[in-house]
Amino acid sequence: MQITIAGAGEVGTHLASKLSNEKHDIFLLEEDKLKVHKIQEKYDIMTIEGSPTSLKDLIEAQVKKADLFIAVTPNESQNITACILAKNLGAKKTVARIDNYEYLLPENKAFFEKLGINAMFYPELLAAEEIVNSLRMNWVRQWMEFNDGALTLIGIKVRANAPIVNHRLMDLTDSEGYRVVAISRDTQTIIPKGQDLILPNDICYFITTKEFIPKVREAAGKDVINVRDIMIMGGSRMTVKTVESLPDNMTVKVLEKDLNKADRLNELLPDGTLVINADASDTKILQEEDIESMDAFVALTSNSEANILACIAAKSLGLQKTISEVENNDYIRFAENLDIGTVINKKLIAASAIFQYTLDAAVNKVKGLTHVDAQVVEVTAKLNSDITKGKLKDLKLPHDIFIGGIVRNGEGHIANGNTEIEPNDNVIVFSLSSSIHKLDRLFN
Repeated sequence: MQITIAGAGEVGTHLASKLSNEKHDIFLLEEDKLKVHKIQEKYDIMTIEGSPTSLKDLIEAQVKKADLFIAVTPNESQNITACILAKNLGAKKTVARIDNYEYLLPENKAFFEKLGINAMFYPELLAAEEIVNSLRMNWVRQWMEFNDGALTLIGIKVRANAPIVNHRLMDLTDSEGYRVVAISRDTQTIIPKGQDLILPNDICYFITTKEFIPKVREAAGKDVINVRDIMIMGGSRMTVKTVESLPDNMTVKVLEKDLNKADRLNELLPDGTLVINADASDTKILQEEDIESMDAFVALTSNSEANILACIAAKSLGLQKTISEVENNDYIRFAENLDIGTVINKKLIAASAIFQYTLDAAVNKVKGLTHVDAQVVEVTAKLNSDITKGKLKDLKLPHDIFIGGIVRNGEGHIANGNTEIEPNDNVIVFSLSSSIHKLDRLFN
């Protein structure tokens, strides 16, 4: 697939690197000469120094032949304009990064399609949804539902006293309602087989049905925390979307050290939100603001180091649930080793949202797993596709692809070796990032 990306910020650069590893032909268009130079030094990607709203520069970036055009500059208007121009120049599909939730409303979809924009995504909103899920289901690291909850993916850090620790997957009793489909251990990603052991501090990803969610929690040795009072550090756009998306039974206190931002937050946030002009990176301030009475602490500043340190401080003051925005990829594993709780990375979330547009199979959803080099994909099996031609154990599936479950007629089922996939089943697949292209051969 030929792909043109406009914008070499964090999202654009990460996406270009990820897609180039998938053997796509990537053209990256960026106005900033310094950014172009850095990318040329680091990645084997065709770069063009130019404006995404210049017809001349778009033509040089090969948009006439592009199967996919992605506009991810920091400027929403520029992204929209670039997609309109690219579509009219011949790009088959366009995707724009936006900052306005109104554009995502279903009633506006046809309007933007007519302009030439096939899809839009709002990174801060996607990240906020992850944060809210983590606060609602506060014993998990990652939570993802398929087909209105017919199947659920749950990522959990397994403690040493968990019932499943030091057991082979094939020996687990009372596990017919769930499967472990991926394991993160140190820097290793494991697509597990029956003989694999679960070790203390593994991050395990389970696929399960609604009725077995409590069983998964028990197996991982987790307790439910009753989250009602939340403290948030930083007044970013992600903070605003998070507060707007929280359930009514949760109360929020936001600490923002910039006075002008704090005043602006008072105008933007829902009634009942308490905004304090204070520096939450100071432990004394946290104590003065009564952090010990809080149920959860969320650090959402633009500084990854400050977020990590603030979560460590919150943990030291007794909070069990902490969430940190960590935008520096190099710090994600470091943050995990410090056991600070849920890690949110906006660009990885955004990249997952865009990634599905690069797949030819009937993909309904793609999600990158935060702590592992793997993707979870919901894909519809087509008539006469290879995946429908026998029991899973007889299909000789690639070793780095794992079928977790299927949704048939709205009902979720955990997959095993005897499972036979039928046409139109929605199948939940786990794959190492380097092998995701193999899905086309299996499902088309």
